[in-house]
Amino acid sequence: MSIQDIIASARKIVLKYGSNTLAGEDGRINVSRLGEIAEDAAALMKQGKQIVIVSSGAQAAGLSTMGAWARKKDIHYRQALCAVGQVELMDVWRKAFEDNHLHIGQLLLTNEDFGDKIRSLNMRNTLFTLTDEGIIPIINENDSVSVDEIKIGENDTLAARSAALWSADLLILFSDIDGLFDKNPKTHSDARLVEEVTDIEKLEKQAEDASTSSFGTGGIVTKIEAAKIALSYGLPMILANGGKTHALQGLASGTLNGTLFK
Repeated sequence: MSIQDIIASARKIVLKYGSNTLAGEDGRINVSRLGEIAEDAAALMKQGKQIVIVSSGAQAAGLSTMGAWARKKDIHYRQALCAVGQVELMDVWRKAFEDNHLHIGQLLLTNEDFGDKIRSLNMRNTLFTLTDEGIIPIINENDSVSVDEIKIGENDTLAARSAALWSADLLILFSDIDGLFDKNPKTHSDARLVEEVTDIEKLEKQAEDASTSSFGTGGIVTKIEAAKIALSYGLPMILANGGKTHALQGLASGTLNGTLFK
């Protein structure tokens, strides 16, 4: 099945957006991009699909408000930035979906939440209730209290675990790359997009043996890990460039390429 076919057949879809996708060149939240995402998600929901979003960007949103803290590297300031930024980020998401006559709900999670049976059940029930009522859950790491989670790529794993918890049909990771390449496209003009991955263990071994530059991004390891988690639950995963105009719509219509893990 093609990416277009996979999306067409999926009813429950988790979308993950990284900070680089949601932030503009100035490092602040790209309001127009979130508007595009909301439009595309609303269009899929009109087709009877349910959507959950895993969103990075709290620190970027925090810097949009507290610009004077930009050079502060202390972990307490970074956590405080996330506390401020989470409010700003959710406000942008709220306005974007409000323009499409939809409501959102917020879930701030930590690794510990997934390890506790009662919390996991409550999280699952909340996701089911929100989506059944046509509300879009926006999930993010609770970065203000979780030191280890403030690092690039952690939300890839969070998205995969959330997709499994919700019993999703499909996980889509939107990043700042077009997908998985056979070599670094920044340094090799003959680099080719890997359109489909069916042997995740072989790919993981290649990633372990090679430098991160072989795949074109240091964050690809976390994406492979997310794919492993998703595939272990029978969920296909797509990796695509969320910086493209109406990227979700492009994947659904077959006009945008990416890498399909299945």
